[in-house]
Amino acid sequence: MRRKKTKFSIPAKYILLGLCGLCIAVMVFMYSVGSSAGPLNTAASYVFVPMQKGLNAVGTFFSNKSDRFQTLESVMDENEDLKKQVEDLSNELNAIKLEQYELEDLRELYKLDQKYPNYKKVAANVIGKDSGNWFHTFLIDKGSKDGIEKDMNVIAGKGLVGIVIDVGPHYAKVRSIIDDTSKMSGMVLSTSDNCIIHGDLKTMNEERSIPFDSLKDEDNKVKSGDQVVTSYVSDKFLQGILVGYISETKMDSNNITKSGTITLAADFEHLREVLVILDKKTDAVSDTEKSK
Repeated sequence: MRRKKTKFSIPAKYILLGLCGLCIAVMVFMYSVGSSAGPLNTAASYVFVPMQKGLNAVGTFFSNKSDRFQTLESVMDENEDLKKQVEDLSNELNAIKLEQYELEDLRELYKLDQKYPNYKKVAANVIGKDSGNWFHTFLIDKGSKDGIEKDMNVIAGKGLVGIVIDVGPHYAKVRSIIDDTSKMSGMVLSTSDNCIIHGDLKTMNEERSIPFDSLKDEDNKVKSGDQVVTSYVSDKFLQGILVGYISETKMDSNNITKSGTITLAADFEHLREVLVILDKKTDAVSDTEKSK
């Protein structure tokens, strides 16, 4: 029987080790003979120089990537710091704006207080309102414990805001003069002619004013810009508080009275602080009757 010839094979790892050893031997030889190697040196340069360049390129690539990664991390950290600074500055700016608004409101309230020095007043903050853009009914943070009672007049900005309609120990509800259920007697200051002023949210939305009617202006003296104040014949509103200014007038169909609209003195879109007048019209009337 014939024997089968066994094939001789060298493992790949030994081949690799042999090649590495050969490369090292050639490099050592080149180093030891220097430039005198002649053709060997030239041949080796064709093999090992490109290899060295490739290794250098790979090393440079990874080094650059590492530098870029470190730079990116640094930029991201700086970006987070800048975001924090911007957030802190925004909060500070908002706080300054709020303080400015509060200061402006307090200045207006002080001027308003000085405008009606004969009335006792208490300041209050607005803490709630009904839905919608306008403060037609709202809550304040002062109540019966602070001397506030139903039917007391409320002012803000440059004039009349409304009247107290409900009171608790530490809160009160105010119905403003723009509310649809509001109705009061007014007077044109320049002519002393009386009129009826109506709350109207629709007119406020469309024209930023409220309507009036029943104005007797026989001499046609009432004009746009004239001041309108609370009338002495009003049953709940104290006399002489500024309501607003005549914006337009027209003759009614009866050819006797006029109607039109009034631009209000108070800002019913941004109420924050108000003054409640502790004197009541009913008390003033009672005192007058007792003195007779």
